[in-house]
Amino acid sequence: MASDVGETRHNNSRFLASCLIGGIALGASLLGGLYFGLPIHLLETRRSKKRPIRVYMDGCFDMMHYGHCNALRQARALGDQLVVGVVSDAEITANKGPPVTPLNERMVMVSAVKWVDEVIPDAPYAITEEFMKKLFNEYHIDYIIHGDDPCILPDGTDAYALAKKAGRYKQIKRTEGVSSTDIVGRMLLCVRDRSPSDNHSHSSLQRQFSHGHNQKLEDGGSNNGAWVSHFLPTSRRIVQFSNGKGPGPDAHIVYIDGAFDLFHAGHVEILRLARGLGDFLLVGIHTDQTVSANRGAHRPIMNLHERSLSVLACRYVDEVIIGAPWEVSKDMITTFNISLVVHGTVAENNDFQKGKCNPYAVPMSMGIYRSIESPLDITTTTIIKRIVSNHEAYQKRNEKKAESERRYYEEKIYVSGD
Repeated sequence: MASDVGETRHNNSRFLASCLIGGIALGASLLGGLYFGLPIHLLETRRSKKRPIRVYMDGCFDMMHYGHCNALRQARALGDQLVVGVVSDAEITANKGPPVTPLNERMVMVSAVKWVDEVIPDAPYAITEEFMKKLFNEYHIDYIIHGDDPCILPDGTDAYALAKKAGRYKQIKRTEGVSSTDIVGRMLLCVRDRSPSDNHSHSSLQRQFSHGHNQKLEDGGSNNGAWVSHFLPTSRRIVQFSNGKGPGPDAHIVYIDGAFDLFHAGHVEILRLARGLGDFLLVGIHTDQTVSANRGAHRPIMNLHERSLSVLACRYVDEVIIGAPWEVSKDMITTFNISLVVHGTVAENNDFQKGKCNPYAVPMSMGIYRSIESPLDITTTTIIKRIVSNHEAYQKRNEKKAESERRYYEEKIYVSGD
C-alpha cells in the first residue's frame, strides 16, 4: 500500500511539473507575440521572410561614363536593391565647382542604368547625421557604398566619416582608366576653331585636366595631339555589362546606330523611345575610324569599347554590335532579323540623305526605316561647348579637387606615422 501511495505522489509531481513547464513556455510565447504586437503564427511568418538588403550610393554623376556605371554595378552586387542619390547642382557648385550637366540630365542618366532600382534627387554632397537617419529610417538602407578613392569636403574632412563610424559603410573598387576630369581634357582637344590668343589658356587647361590620370597626350608636332586611352577591355567586363539574353523567335527587333560618344541624356531618351517600338533593341556602335571620318580627326572622345560599355549599361538596350558598319545593308538586316531601323531627328550629322552615300538607303527602300523625334536637343558638341564656354570655372574646379586630395593624403600619412 505504501508503495502505491508513493507512486501516486510521484506521478502527481511529474504532472504538476509538466504543467508548470508548459505554462511557462506558453506564457513566454504569448508574451513574445504581444511584445511584437503580432499573433504567433504571423510572427513566425515575418521571421521566415528575408527582407531585401538595400544599399545606397551617391554621386555627382557629371558627364556620366562607364566608370560610374561600373561603380553602380558593383554597389548593386552588395545588396538586393540599389538606391542612388544624385547630388544637387548647388551642392556640386559649392564643393567642386559648376557641373557640366544639370540635375535633370543627370537624373535621366542615372535612372537609365540597369542596376539602379530607385533614385533620390538633390542628395547632399556629404552624408550628414540627419540625412543618414533619413536613409536608415525612411529608405530602409542597410549600407552606404562608395569607391576606394577619397571624397574630401572643402574643410578637408571625409564625406563618409559618419557612415564609417556607424559601421554601415562598404567600399568598392574604383574603375581605373577614366574620370570626368580626364574626359574634360579630351574634350578640349576637339576645339579646332579658336583664335591664337586662346591657345595658351586651352593648352594650360589641357595640362591641368590631364595631370595625374591614366591618359597621355601624343603630339606629332602639328598641334593635333591625340589622346591614347589606357582602358583595357576584357571579355569578362563586357559580359558583366551584357544582358546575356537574345531575342525570342518572333521578336520585333529594332535597330539604331550611332557614335554614342560622351553618352548623354539625349542618347538615353532616343534609346528609350526606340525600345518602345519593339521587343528587342539592337544598337550599332560605329568604329573609331568611322566616327573620325565623319566627324573630324579629334573624334570620338571615348573609344569604341568605352562607348560600347556605356550603351550596354543602359536599361533600354538589349544588345550592341561593337564596331557596326556605317551602312545598314540587306545582309545585315537578314542576319540580325531586323524589323525596323530608326534614327533620331537630333544628331551630329543629320543631312545624310543629301549626300552620295545614304547609310539608310536599303532599309528605306524596304519600307522599314523610321525617323524618331528626339526628346532632347543635346549632342556631343553641346557638351563640348559647355566645357569650352566656362573653361576657367572648370580649371578652378580641378585645382580645388587636386588641393583637397593632397591635404587628405598628407593628413593620412601624418596620422599613420609613415
